[in-house]
Amino acid sequence: MNGAQSLIRTLVGSGVEVCFANPGTSEMHFVAALDAVPEMRGVLALFEGVVTGAADGYARMADRPAATLLHLGPGMANGMANLHNARRAHTPIVNVIGDHAVYHKGFDAPLESDIDALNGWTHGWNRTSTDTASVGQDAADAVAAAMTAPGRIANLVLPADVSWGDGGEVAEPVAPPVPVPVEAERVRAIADIARSGESTVVLLGAGATREQGLLAASRIAAATGVKVFVETFPARLERGAGLPAFDRLGYLAEQVQWQLTDVKHLVLVGAKAPVSFFAYPGKPSELTPDGCEIHVLADLGEDTAKALADLAEAVAPDTAPVLQDPVRPEMPTGELTPQNWAPVIGALLPENAIISDEANTSGLMIPMTTVGAPRHDLLTLTGGAIGQGLPVAVGAAVACPDRPVVCLQSDGSAMYTISALWTMARENLNVTTVILNNRAYAILRMELMRVGAEGAGPAANSLLDLAKPDMDFVKVAEGMGVPATRATTAEELAEQFAKALAEPGPHLIDAIVPSLI
Repeated sequence: MNGAQSLIRTLVGSGVEVCFANPGTSEMHFVAALDAVPEMRGVLALFEGVVTGAADGYARMADRPAATLLHLGPGMANGMANLHNARRAHTPIVNVIGDHAVYHKGFDAPLESDIDALNGWTHGWNRTSTDTASVGQDAADAVAAAMTAPGRIANLVLPADVSWGDGGEVAEPVAPPVPVPVEAERVRAIADIARSGESTVVLLGAGATREQGLLAASRIAAATGVKVFVETFPARLERGAGLPAFDRLGYLAEQVQWQLTDVKHLVLVGAKAPVSFFAYPGKPSELTPDGCEIHVLADLGEDTAKALADLAEAVAPDTAPVLQDPVRPEMPTGELTPQNWAPVIGALLPENAIISDEANTSGLMIPMTTVGAPRHDLLTLTGGAIGQGLPVAVGAAVACPDRPVVCLQSDGSAMYTISALWTMARENLNVTTVILNNRAYAILRMELMRVGAEGAGPAANSLLDLAKPDMDFVKVAEGMGVPATRATTAEELAEQFAKALAEPGPHLIDAIVPSLI
Protein backbone atom coordinates (compact mmCIF):
# COMPACT_ATOMS: atom_id res chain seq x y z
CA MET A 1 0.00 0.00 0.00
CA ASN A 2 1.42 3.39 -0.93
CA GLY A 3 1.26 6.49 1.23
CA ALA A 4 -1.68 8.04 -0.60
CA GLN A 5 -3.82 4.94 -0.12
CA SER A 6 -3.02 4.74 3.59
CA LEU A 7 -3.84 8.43 3.96
CA ILE A 8 -7.24 8.15 2.26
CA ARG A 9 -8.17 4.95 4.08
CA THR A 10 -7.29 6.59 7.39
CA LEU A 11 -9.33 9.68 6.55
CA VAL A 12 -12.36 7.54 5.74
CA GLY A 13 -11.90 5.52 8.91
CA SER A 14 -11.79 8.79 10.85
CA GLY A 15 -15.11 9.96 9.38
CA VAL A 16 -13.82 12.12 6.51
CA GLU A 17 -15.69 10.89 3.44
CA VAL A 18 -15.56 13.87 1.04
CA CYS A 19 -12.53 15.49 -0.56
CA PHE A 20 -12.94 18.74 -2.50
CA ALA A 21 -10.06 18.86 -4.92
CA ASN A 22 -8.12 20.78 -7.53
CA PRO A 23 -5.07 18.54 -7.96
CA GLY A 24 -1.82 18.80 -9.90
CA THR A 25 1.13 16.57 -10.76
CA SER A 26 2.38 16.20 -7.20
CA GLU A 27 -1.04 14.87 -6.13
CA MET A 28 -1.56 12.27 -8.87
CA HIS A 29 -0.96 9.29 -6.59
CA PHE A 30 -3.65 10.63 -4.26
CA VAL A 31 -5.98 10.94 -7.27
CA ALA A 32 -5.20 7.39 -8.41
CA ALA A 33 -5.80 6.06 -4.89
CA LEU A 34 -9.43 7.25 -4.99
CA ASP A 35 -10.28 4.22 -7.13
CA ALA A 36 -8.86 1.95 -4.44
CA VAL A 37 -10.94 3.65 -1.71
CA PRO A 38 -14.42 4.17 -3.20
CA GLU A 39 -15.77 5.30 0.19
CA MET A 40 -14.05 8.64 -0.36
CA ARG A 41 -16.06 10.96 -2.61
CA GLY A 42 -13.92 13.24 -4.71
CA VAL A 43 -15.54 16.52 -5.76
CA LEU A 44 -13.71 18.51 -8.42
CA ALA A 45 -13.68 22.30 -8.41
CA LEU A 46 -11.99 24.51 -10.98
CA PHE A 47 -10.41 26.92 -8.49
CA GLU A 48 -8.95 26.37 -5.05
CA GLY A 49 -11.09 29.15 -3.55
CA VAL A 50 -14.11 27.00 -4.41
CA VAL A 51 -12.39 23.94 -2.95
CA THR A 52 -11.74 25.55 0.43
CA GLY A 53 -15.09 27.39 0.57
CA ALA A 54 -16.94 24.17 -0.22
CA ALA A 55 -15.06 22.36 2.55
CA ASP A 56 -16.14 25.16 4.89
CA GLY A 57 -19.81 24.85 3.91
CA TYR A 58 -19.69 21.08 4.14
CA ALA A 59 -18.27 21.01 7.65
CA ARG A 60 -20.63 23.70 8.95
CA MET A 61 -23.54 21.44 8.04
CA ALA A 62 -22.05 17.97 8.53
CA ASP A 63 -20.40 18.72 11.90
CA ARG A 64 -17.31 16.86 10.68
CA PRO A 65 -14.48 17.88 8.39
CA ALA A 66 -14.12 17.44 4.68
CA ALA A 67 -10.68 17.10 3.17
CA THR A 68 -9.27 19.35 0.50
CA LEU A 69 -6.60 18.44 -2.02
CA LEU A 70 -4.47 21.46 -2.98
CA HIS A 71 -1.60 21.70 -5.44
CA LEU A 72 1.55 22.88 -3.66
CA GLY A 73 1.95 26.38 -2.27
CA PRO A 74 0.26 28.26 -5.15
CA GLY A 75 -2.81 26.05 -4.81
CA MET A 76 -2.87 26.71 -1.09
CA ALA A 77 -2.49 30.43 -1.75
CA ASN A 78 -5.45 30.41 -4.15
CA GLY A 79 -7.62 28.91 -1.41
CA MET A 80 -6.50 31.20 1.40
CA ALA A 81 -9.35 33.76 1.32
CA ASN A 82 -11.99 31.15 2.04
CA LEU A 83 -9.71 29.44 4.55
CA HIS A 84 -9.68 32.81 6.30
CA ASN A 85 -13.48 32.68 6.42
CA ALA A 86 -13.35 29.07 7.63
CA ARG A 87 -10.91 30.01 10.39
CA ARG A 88 -13.27 32.74 11.55
CA ALA A 89 -16.15 30.26 11.44
CA HIS A 90 -14.15 27.76 13.53
CA THR A 91 -14.72 25.18 10.83
CA PRO A 92 -12.95 21.81 10.95
CA ILE A 93 -11.10 21.23 7.66
CA VAL A 94 -8.27 18.86 6.75
CA ASN A 95 -6.13 20.34 3.98
CA VAL A 96 -3.91 17.87 2.15
CA ILE A 97 -1.33 20.01 0.38
CA GLY A 98 0.84 18.26 -2.15
CA ASP A 99 4.51 19.15 -2.30
CA HIS A 100 7.54 18.33 -4.39
CA ALA A 101 9.37 15.12 -3.65
CA VAL A 102 11.73 15.68 -0.75
CA TYR A 103 14.83 15.14 -2.90
CA HIS A 104 13.50 17.59 -5.53
CA LYS A 105 12.90 20.56 -3.24
CA GLY A 106 16.49 21.75 -3.26
CA PHE A 107 16.41 22.42 -7.00
CA ASP A 108 14.06 25.43 -6.61
CA ALA A 109 11.65 24.23 -9.30
CA PRO A 110 9.14 26.84 -10.56
CA LEU A 111 6.36 25.82 -8.14
CA GLU A 112 8.62 25.66 -5.08
CA SER A 113 7.27 27.95 -2.33
CA ASP A 114 7.10 28.44 1.43
CA ILE A 115 4.11 26.24 2.27
CA ASP A 116 4.89 26.42 5.98
CA ALA A 117 4.38 30.19 5.97
CA LEU A 118 1.01 29.79 4.28
CA ASN A 119 -0.05 27.10 6.74
CA GLY A 120 0.91 29.30 9.66
CA TRP A 121 -1.47 31.97 8.40
CA THR A 122 -4.43 29.65 9.07
CA HIS A 123 -3.63 29.59 12.82
CA GLY A 124 -4.28 25.84 12.81
CA TRP A 125 -2.49 22.52 13.12
CA ASN A 126 0.42 21.90 10.74
CA ARG A 127 2.52 18.86 9.89
CA THR A 128 4.60 17.58 6.97
CA SER A 129 4.64 13.82 6.43
CA THR A 130 8.27 12.78 6.33
CA ASP A 131 8.00 9.06 5.60
CA THR A 132 5.42 6.77 4.02
CA ALA A 133 4.93 4.59 7.09
CA SER A 134 3.75 7.56 9.17
CA VAL A 135 1.29 9.07 6.67
CA GLY A 136 -1.71 7.22 8.09
CA GLN A 137 -0.98 8.35 11.63
CA ASP A 138 -0.42 11.88 10.39
CA ALA A 139 -3.87 11.80 8.77
CA ALA A 140 -5.54 10.49 11.93
CA ASP A 141 -3.86 13.20 13.97
CA ALA A 142 -4.96 15.84 11.47
CA VAL A 143 -8.61 14.84 11.73
CA ALA A 144 -8.47 14.87 15.53
CA ALA A 145 -6.80 18.28 15.47
CA ALA A 146 -9.44 19.67 13.11
CA MET A 147 -12.19 18.43 15.42
CA THR A 148 -10.73 20.18 18.46
CA ALA A 149 -13.60 22.30 19.78
CA PRO A 150 -14.88 24.53 18.36
CA GLY A 151 -13.13 23.38 15.16
CA ARG A 152 -10.00 24.47 13.33
CA ILE A 153 -7.99 23.99 10.16
CA ALA A 154 -5.48 21.14 9.97
CA ASN A 155 -2.81 21.31 7.26
CA LEU A 156 -1.04 18.12 6.22
CA VAL A 157 1.74 18.56 3.65
CA LEU A 158 2.28 15.43 1.55
CA PRO A 159 5.53 15.29 -0.46
CA ALA A 160 5.12 13.40 -3.73
CA ASP A 161 7.69 10.70 -2.94
CA VAL A 162 6.11 10.08 0.47
CA SER A 163 2.78 9.73 -1.34
CA TRP A 164 3.97 7.24 -3.95
CA GLY A 165 6.28 5.29 -1.63
CA ASP A 166 5.40 1.77 -0.43
CA GLY A 167 4.85 0.79 3.18
CA GLY A 168 1.87 2.93 4.04
CA GLU A 169 -0.12 1.87 7.10
CA VAL A 170 -3.73 2.67 7.97
CA ALA A 171 -4.02 4.28 11.40
CA GLU A 172 -6.85 4.01 13.88
CA PRO A 173 -8.96 7.15 14.47
CA VAL A 174 -7.71 9.49 17.18
CA ALA A 175 -10.32 10.81 19.56
CA PRO A 176 -10.38 14.63 19.51
CA PRO A 177 -10.28 16.57 22.78
CA VAL A 178 -13.73 17.06 24.27
CA PRO A 179 -15.02 20.58 24.97
CA VAL A 180 -13.94 21.89 28.35
CA PRO A 181 -16.86 22.17 30.81
CA VAL A 182 -17.48 25.55 32.39
CA GLU A 183 -17.00 25.52 36.14
CA ALA A 184 -20.04 26.02 38.35
CA GLU A 185 -18.55 29.09 40.03
CA ARG A 186 -18.47 30.99 36.75
CA VAL A 187 -22.07 30.05 35.98
CA ARG A 188 -23.13 31.28 39.43
CA ALA A 189 -21.30 34.57 38.94
CA ILE A 190 -23.06 35.18 35.60
CA ALA A 191 -26.38 34.18 37.18
CA ASP A 192 -25.89 36.91 39.78
CA ILE A 193 -25.32 39.43 37.00
CA ALA A 194 -28.41 38.29 35.09
CA ARG A 195 -30.54 38.68 38.23
CA SER A 196 -29.04 42.03 39.20
CA GLY A 197 -31.52 44.14 37.26
CA GLU A 198 -28.69 46.06 35.58
CA SER A 199 -28.75 46.35 31.81
CA THR A 200 -27.16 43.15 30.50
CA VAL A 201 -26.56 41.72 27.03
CA VAL A 202 -25.72 38.09 26.30
CA LEU A 203 -23.84 37.68 23.00
CA LEU A 204 -24.05 34.26 21.35
CA GLY A 205 -21.25 32.94 19.16
CA ALA A 206 -19.57 29.63 18.31
CA GLY A 207 -21.48 26.63 19.62
CA ALA A 208 -24.33 28.73 21.00
CA THR A 209 -26.39 29.45 17.88
CA ARG A 210 -27.95 26.03 17.49
CA GLU A 211 -31.21 24.83 19.00
CA GLN A 212 -29.93 23.88 22.47
CA GLY A 213 -28.16 27.18 23.00
CA LEU A 214 -30.99 29.26 21.58
CA LEU A 215 -33.62 27.62 23.78
CA ALA A 216 -31.52 28.14 26.90
CA ALA A 217 -30.77 31.77 26.00
CA SER A 218 -34.48 32.44 25.46
CA ARG A 219 -35.34 31.03 28.88
CA ILE A 220 -32.66 33.23 30.46
CA ALA A 221 -33.98 36.33 28.70
CA ALA A 222 -37.60 35.59 29.57
CA ALA A 223 -36.82 35.08 33.25
CA THR A 224 -34.37 37.93 33.83
CA GLY A 225 -35.01 40.56 31.15
CA VAL A 226 -31.47 40.42 29.75
CA LYS A 227 -31.13 41.12 26.02
CA VAL A 228 -29.73 38.43 23.75
CA PHE A 229 -27.93 39.08 20.48
CA VAL A 230 -26.20 36.77 18.01
CA GLU A 231 -22.77 37.76 16.71
CA THR A 232 -22.80 39.69 13.44
CA PHE A 233 -21.67 36.81 11.26
CA PRO A 234 -22.57 33.42 12.79
CA ALA A 235 -21.06 30.34 11.17
CA ARG A 236 -24.38 28.51 11.42
CA LEU A 237 -27.54 29.96 12.91
CA GLU A 238 -30.64 27.81 13.31
CA ARG A 239 -33.73 29.96 12.96
CA GLY A 240 -37.33 30.17 11.78
CA ALA A 241 -40.73 29.22 13.15
CA GLY A 242 -40.58 27.17 16.34
CA LEU A 243 -37.20 28.48 17.47
CA PRO A 244 -36.30 31.57 19.52
CA ALA A 245 -35.61 34.60 17.34
CA PHE A 246 -32.73 36.90 18.26
CA ASP A 247 -31.35 39.86 16.36
CA ARG A 248 -27.77 39.80 15.17
CA LEU A 249 -25.39 42.61 16.05
CA GLY A 250 -25.24 45.08 13.20
CA TYR A 251 -22.52 45.36 10.60
CA LEU A 252 -22.05 49.10 10.98
CA ALA A 253 -20.36 50.35 14.12
CA GLU A 254 -23.15 52.87 14.71
CA GLN A 255 -25.71 50.05 14.70
CA VAL A 256 -23.81 48.09 17.33
CA GLN A 257 -23.34 51.14 19.51
CA TRP A 258 -27.07 51.79 19.37
CA GLN A 259 -27.86 48.15 20.19
CA LEU A 260 -25.55 48.32 23.22
CA THR A 261 -26.69 51.74 24.48
CA ASP A 262 -26.34 52.03 28.27
CA VAL A 263 -25.47 48.33 28.67
CA LYS A 264 -23.64 47.70 31.95
CA HIS A 265 -22.72 44.05 31.44
CA LEU A 266 -21.78 42.18 28.27
CA VAL A 267 -21.74 38.38 28.68
CA LEU A 268 -19.84 36.50 25.98
CA VAL A 269 -20.79 32.94 25.01
CA GLY A 270 -18.37 31.64 22.39
CA ALA A 271 -18.02 35.18 21.05
CA LYS A 272 -15.65 38.12 21.23
CA ALA A 273 -16.49 41.63 22.37
CA PRO A 274 -17.57 43.57 19.27
CA VAL A 275 -15.16 45.83 17.44
CA SER A 276 -15.62 48.00 14.38
CA PHE A 277 -15.23 46.09 11.13
CA PHE A 278 -12.80 48.75 9.92
CA ALA A 279 -11.13 51.82 11.39
CA TYR A 280 -12.78 55.16 10.65
CA PRO A 281 -11.31 58.61 11.27
CA GLY A 282 -12.35 59.92 14.67
CA LYS A 283 -14.38 56.83 15.62
CA PRO A 284 -13.59 54.15 18.23
CA SER A 285 -12.56 50.60 17.39
CA GLU A 286 -14.08 49.07 20.53
CA LEU A 287 -17.87 49.19 20.44
CA THR A 288 -18.78 48.36 24.03
CA PRO A 289 -20.06 51.40 25.92
CA ASP A 290 -17.86 53.20 28.41
CA GLY A 291 -18.22 51.58 31.80
CA CYS A 292 -19.55 48.32 30.42
CA GLU A 293 -18.06 45.25 32.12
CA ILE A 294 -17.24 42.28 29.91
CA HIS A 295 -17.77 38.80 31.30
CA VAL A 296 -17.10 35.39 29.74
CA LEU A 297 -19.62 32.64 30.40
CA ALA A 298 -17.95 30.25 27.94
CA ASP A 299 -14.93 30.81 25.76
CA LEU A 300 -13.91 29.11 22.52
CA GLY A 301 -13.06 25.50 23.25
CA GLU A 302 -15.48 25.36 26.16
CA ASP A 303 -18.91 23.76 26.11
CA THR A 304 -20.96 26.85 25.27
CA ALA A 305 -24.33 25.13 24.85
CA LYS A 306 -23.98 23.29 28.17
CA ALA A 307 -22.93 26.51 29.91
CA LEU A 308 -26.08 28.25 28.66
CA ALA A 309 -28.21 25.31 29.75
CA ASP A 310 -26.64 25.43 33.22
CA LEU A 311 -27.24 29.18 33.42
CA ALA A 312 -30.86 28.69 32.37
CA GLU A 313 -31.36 26.13 35.11
CA ALA A 314 -29.88 28.57 37.62
CA VAL A 315 -31.99 31.63 36.73
CA ALA A 316 -34.99 30.22 34.85
CA PRO A 317 -35.76 26.69 36.12
CA ASP A 318 -39.49 27.00 35.47
CA THR A 319 -39.43 29.39 32.52
CA ALA A 320 -40.31 28.26 28.99
CA PRO A 321 -38.53 29.68 25.96
CA VAL A 322 -40.28 32.18 23.71
CA LEU A 323 -40.65 30.66 20.25
CA GLN A 324 -41.13 32.41 16.92
CA ASP A 325 -44.62 32.02 15.45
CA PRO A 326 -44.96 30.98 11.82
CA VAL A 327 -45.40 34.08 9.66
CA ARG A 328 -44.81 34.83 6.03
CA PRO A 329 -44.50 38.27 4.43
CA GLU A 330 -47.04 39.33 1.84
CA MET A 331 -45.95 38.70 -1.71
CA PRO A 332 -44.74 42.01 -3.20
CA THR A 333 -45.42 43.29 -6.68
CA GLY A 334 -43.75 45.63 -9.14
CA GLU A 335 -40.22 46.29 -10.28
CA LEU A 336 -37.54 44.68 -8.10
CA THR A 337 -36.00 46.92 -5.44
CA PRO A 338 -33.51 46.29 -2.64
CA GLN A 339 -36.52 46.15 -0.33
CA ASN A 340 -39.11 44.04 -2.17
CA TRP A 341 -37.03 41.10 -3.41
CA ALA A 342 -36.40 39.85 0.14
CA PRO A 343 -40.11 39.24 0.97
CA VAL A 344 -40.27 36.92 -2.05
CA ILE A 345 -37.62 34.71 -0.44
CA GLY A 346 -39.39 34.85 2.93
CA ALA A 347 -42.75 34.00 1.40
CA LEU A 348 -41.45 30.98 -0.54
CA LEU A 349 -38.54 29.64 1.55
CA PRO A 350 -39.08 25.88 1.79
CA GLU A 351 -39.05 23.74 4.91
CA ASN A 352 -35.61 22.75 6.18
CA ALA A 353 -33.75 25.00 3.77
CA ILE A 354 -30.11 26.04 4.08
CA ILE A 355 -29.34 29.66 3.20
CA SER A 356 -25.83 30.62 2.14
CA ASP A 357 -25.99 34.39 2.44
CA GLU A 358 -23.57 36.67 0.66
CA ALA A 359 -26.19 39.16 -0.52
CA ASN A 360 -24.32 41.97 1.26
CA THR A 361 -26.01 45.39 0.92
CA SER A 362 -28.93 43.98 -1.05
CA GLY A 363 -29.72 41.50 1.73
CA LEU A 364 -30.45 43.88 4.59
CA MET A 365 -34.12 42.83 4.72
CA ILE A 366 -33.56 39.06 4.61
CA PRO A 367 -33.34 38.53 8.41
CA MET A 368 -36.71 40.24 8.86
CA THR A 369 -38.50 38.56 5.96
CA THR A 370 -37.37 35.03 6.87
CA VAL A 371 -37.67 35.14 10.67
CA GLY A 372 -41.05 33.35 10.68
CA ALA A 373 -40.39 31.14 7.66
CA PRO A 374 -40.17 27.38 8.17
CA ARG A 375 -37.17 26.32 10.18
CA HIS A 376 -33.89 26.71 8.32
CA ASP A 377 -30.13 27.15 8.75
CA LEU A 378 -28.27 30.34 7.91
CA LEU A 379 -24.59 30.34 6.89
CA THR A 380 -22.97 33.78 6.79
CA LEU A 381 -19.80 35.50 5.61
CA THR A 382 -17.81 34.94 8.79
CA GLY A 383 -14.47 36.43 7.82
CA GLY A 384 -15.59 39.12 5.40
CA ALA A 385 -13.43 37.76 2.55
CA ILE A 386 -15.88 37.89 -0.34
CA GLY A 387 -16.41 35.02 -2.75
CA GLN A 388 -17.75 32.66 -0.08
CA GLY A 389 -21.44 32.32 -0.92
CA LEU A 390 -21.34 30.04 -3.96
CA PRO A 391 -18.64 27.64 -2.64
CA VAL A 392 -20.29 27.36 0.78
CA ALA A 393 -23.54 26.50 -0.98
CA VAL A 394 -21.71 23.74 -2.86
CA GLY A 395 -20.39 22.24 0.36
CA ALA A 396 -23.71 22.51 2.19
CA ALA A 397 -25.49 20.74 -0.68
CA VAL A 398 -22.93 17.92 -0.68
CA ALA A 399 -23.32 17.54 3.09
CA CYS A 400 -27.13 17.64 3.02
CA PRO A 401 -28.33 16.26 -0.33
CA ASP A 402 -31.94 15.97 0.88
CA ARG A 403 -32.21 19.64 1.89
CA PRO A 404 -32.80 22.60 -0.47
CA VAL A 405 -29.93 25.08 -0.52
CA VAL A 406 -30.63 28.73 -1.34
CA CYS A 407 -27.62 30.86 -2.22
CA LEU A 408 -28.24 34.61 -1.96
CA GLN A 409 -25.30 36.10 -3.77
CA SER A 410 -24.27 39.64 -4.65
CA ASP A 411 -22.99 40.20 -8.16
CA GLY A 412 -19.48 41.52 -7.53
CA SER A 413 -18.46 38.85 -5.04
CA ALA A 414 -20.04 36.14 -7.19
CA MET A 415 -17.34 36.70 -9.79
CA TYR A 416 -14.60 35.71 -7.36
CA THR A 417 -15.73 32.08 -7.36
CA ILE A 418 -18.26 31.89 -10.21
CA SER A 419 -16.78 28.57 -11.33
CA ALA A 420 -18.60 27.01 -8.37
CA LEU A 421 -21.61 26.88 -10.72
CA TRP A 422 -19.76 24.30 -12.82
CA THR A 423 -19.29 22.07 -9.77
CA MET A 424 -22.99 22.46 -8.93
CA ALA A 425 -23.87 21.25 -12.42
CA ARG A 426 -21.29 18.45 -12.43
CA GLU A 427 -22.55 17.11 -9.07
CA ASN A 428 -26.23 17.92 -9.82
CA LEU A 429 -26.49 19.77 -6.51
CA ASN A 430 -29.84 21.05 -5.30
CA VAL A 431 -28.81 24.73 -5.09
CA THR A 432 -30.97 27.66 -6.14
CA THR A 433 -28.80 30.75 -6.56
CA VAL A 434 -30.28 34.23 -6.63
CA ILE A 435 -27.78 36.78 -7.92
CA LEU A 436 -28.57 40.25 -6.57
CA ASN A 437 -27.37 42.16 -9.59
CA ASN A 438 -27.12 45.88 -8.84
CA ARG A 439 -24.17 46.34 -11.20
CA ALA A 440 -22.04 47.93 -8.51
CA TYR A 441 -19.75 47.36 -5.57
CA ALA A 442 -22.47 49.02 -3.51
CA ILE A 443 -20.89 48.28 -0.16
CA LEU A 444 -17.72 50.06 -1.27
CA ARG A 445 -19.74 53.05 -2.41
CA MET A 446 -21.05 53.22 1.14
CA GLU A 447 -17.59 52.81 2.64
CA LEU A 448 -16.20 55.53 0.38
CA MET A 449 -18.53 57.95 2.12
CA ARG A 450 -18.07 56.49 5.61
CA VAL A 451 -14.29 56.81 5.67
CA GLY A 452 -14.53 60.50 4.85
CA ALA A 453 -12.39 60.24 1.72
CA GLU A 454 -12.26 63.64 0.08
CA GLY A 455 -12.13 64.39 -3.62
CA ALA A 456 -13.98 61.27 -4.77
CA GLY A 457 -15.27 61.99 -8.26
CA PRO A 458 -15.79 60.24 -11.59
CA ALA A 459 -12.57 58.22 -11.44
CA ALA A 460 -13.32 56.92 -7.94
CA ASN A 461 -16.95 56.14 -8.75
CA SER A 462 -15.98 54.37 -11.95
CA LEU A 463 -13.74 52.02 -9.97
CA LEU A 464 -16.81 50.82 -8.03
CA ASP A 465 -19.09 50.48 -11.07
CA LEU A 466 -19.83 47.01 -12.52
CA ALA A 467 -22.03 48.20 -15.39
CA LYS A 468 -19.35 48.84 -18.02
CA PRO A 469 -19.99 46.29 -19.40
CA ASP A 470 -22.97 44.65 -17.72
CA MET A 471 -22.39 41.06 -16.63
CA ASP A 472 -24.84 38.53 -18.07
CA PHE A 473 -25.19 35.92 -15.35
CA VAL A 474 -27.75 33.97 -17.35
CA LYS A 475 -25.21 33.31 -20.11
CA VAL A 476 -22.45 32.62 -17.59
CA ALA A 477 -24.58 30.07 -15.73
CA GLU A 478 -25.84 28.38 -18.86
CA GLY A 479 -22.27 28.17 -20.14
CA MET A 480 -21.40 26.16 -17.03
CA GLY A 481 -24.41 23.86 -17.30
CA VAL A 482 -26.75 25.57 -14.83
CA PRO A 483 -30.26 26.51 -16.07
CA ALA A 484 -30.79 30.24 -15.57
CA THR A 485 -33.43 32.95 -15.88
CA ARG A 486 -33.60 36.70 -15.32
CA ALA A 487 -36.09 38.52 -13.08
CA THR A 488 -36.82 42.24 -13.16
CA THR A 489 -40.09 42.24 -11.18
CA ALA A 490 -41.21 40.70 -7.91
CA GLU A 491 -43.72 38.59 -9.81
CA GLU A 492 -41.02 37.19 -12.09
CA LEU A 493 -38.73 36.44 -9.16
CA ALA A 494 -41.52 34.63 -7.30
CA GLU A 495 -42.43 32.52 -10.32
CA GLN A 496 -38.83 31.64 -11.13
CA PHE A 497 -37.83 30.97 -7.52
CA ALA A 498 -40.78 28.65 -6.93
CA LYS A 499 -40.08 26.78 -10.16
CA ALA A 500 -36.38 26.39 -9.34
CA LEU A 501 -37.17 25.03 -5.89
CA ALA A 502 -39.58 22.51 -7.36
CA GLU A 503 -37.04 21.09 -9.83
CA PRO A 504 -34.01 19.01 -8.81
CA GLY A 505 -30.52 20.19 -9.54
CA PRO A 506 -28.98 23.66 -9.66
CA HIS A 507 -30.67 26.81 -10.94
CA LEU A 508 -29.69 30.47 -11.10
CA ILE A 509 -31.86 33.58 -11.15
CA ASP A 510 -30.29 36.87 -12.22
CA ALA A 511 -32.34 39.33 -10.16
CA ILE A 512 -31.87 42.87 -11.44
CA VAL A 513 -32.11 45.34 -8.55
CA PRO A 514 -31.10 48.98 -8.25
CA SER A 515 -28.25 49.85 -5.93
CA LEU A 516 -29.05 51.24 -2.50
CA ILE A 517 -26.23 53.73 -2.94
